[in-house]
Amino acid sequence: MELTEERAGHIAERHPELLPEHRSLIEETLAVPDQVRRSARFGSAKLFSRWYADFRNGKHVVVVVVSESAAGRHWIITAYVARKLAEGELEWQRS
Repeated sequence: MELTEERAGHIAERHPELLPEHRSLIEETLAVPDQVRRSARFGSAKLFSRWYADFRNGKHVVVVVVSESAAGRHWIITAYVARKLAEGELEWQRS
């Protein structure tokens, strides 16, 4: 997954609880998600999420990835912290 400087800047500005200090949580969420949902807002985006009981008193880290299948490109458009997961159709869940 690609994280451009521009998108990293966006995350650091809008979601400073994640970047730069907790970049490893983004990487771990992508590598070992609890679930993957299809974005309700953007058809080509997927939301990778993972629950962290020890992060900010228990929160989900959500990483939004857009894929361009023709080019084989996958890039992170944003990442954020959430108390609960609300949007998107469930595509995969860790059992």
